[in-house]
Amino acid sequence: LVHDWLPEAVANGGNLEARAHMMAAAAMGATAFQKGLGAIHSLSHPVGALYDTHHGLTNAVFMPYVLVFNRPAIEERMTRLARYLNLKKPSFQAVLDWTLALREQFKMPHTAAALGVKEDRVDEISRMAEKDPTAPGNPVPAGAAEMRRILDAAMQGRLG
Repeated sequence: LVHDWLPEAVANGGNLEARAHMMAAAAMGATAFQKGLGAIHSLSHPVGALYDTHHGLTNAVFMPYVLVFNRPAIEERMTRLARYLNLKKPSFQAVLDWTLALREQFKMPHTAAALGVKEDRVDEISRMAEKDPTAPGNPVPAGAAEMRRILDAAMQGRLG
């Protein structure tokens, strides 16, 4: 649904069909919470608390960096997702590229620094992320050092 309808819903907010499909996608996403969350939310929560950033936007900024960190555990699932989305050359990289293209299309920031995150709080944010109740749901274990690695990548816009 997101693949097919999000660009239209953003471009034409008055398109009720597109918005209805996105409402259904949001409801499906809410049920996915039952499976647990992970490092995207673990990092977004302290950044939102410290910098008053929008949670969904903050998630979108962290998503590619967390995907790369989690790649060893999720590559097969991302390849299946790429096939389902009918992306060219179904692979982890295709999903990552699609995610980055959406961010670009919607003119979203690409780095945590662009959200206003300051370098002098990176250690604090990393420790907060490790303690966040969503952290244990990450498919690759992530303590403060791993959260710091992800956050450093997100600050610099460095994937891989």
